[in-house]
Amino acid sequence: MKNPIRRLLLRWFVCALGLWIAAGFLGGSITYNDEISIIAVAGLILALVNTVIKPLVVLLSLPAILFSLGLFMIVINGLMVWLASYFYNPFEVTSFAAAMLAGVIIGIVNILVTAIIEEV
Repeated sequence: MKNPIRRLLLRWFVCALGLWIAAGFLGGSITYNDEISIIAVAGLILALVNTVIKPLVVLLSLPAILFSLGLFMIVINGLMVWLASYFYNPFEVTSFAAAMLAGVIIGIVNILVTAIIEEV
C-alpha cells in the first residue's frame, strides 16, 4: 500500500475501530457519550498523533524500549491514546492505565486488520 492518503485512511479506520472496541471493553474508563462521530474524530486525532508524535517519542525512548525488550511500547501506546484524549475533550480517558489497555487493544485490532487486508 504505497498511497499515503490510503494509508492514513486505513490508520484512521483502525484507530477509530480500536477506540470503539476499547471503550466497549473498558466500560466507564473511556467515555465518548455514545456518539460515533466522537469516536471518528478521536480516531483521526490518534492516527495523526501516531503519525507525527509517536516516531519522535520512540526515538527518544529507544534505550527504555531496548532495556525492557519492547514492553515500554505499551507505555508509549498508552501515552498516544492519552494525548489524543487530551487534544479532543469530548473523548475522555479516565486514567493512564485505561489508556495503556486501550493502546494494547488498538494494537491487537491493528494486527488483525492488517492480516485481513494482506490476505485480500
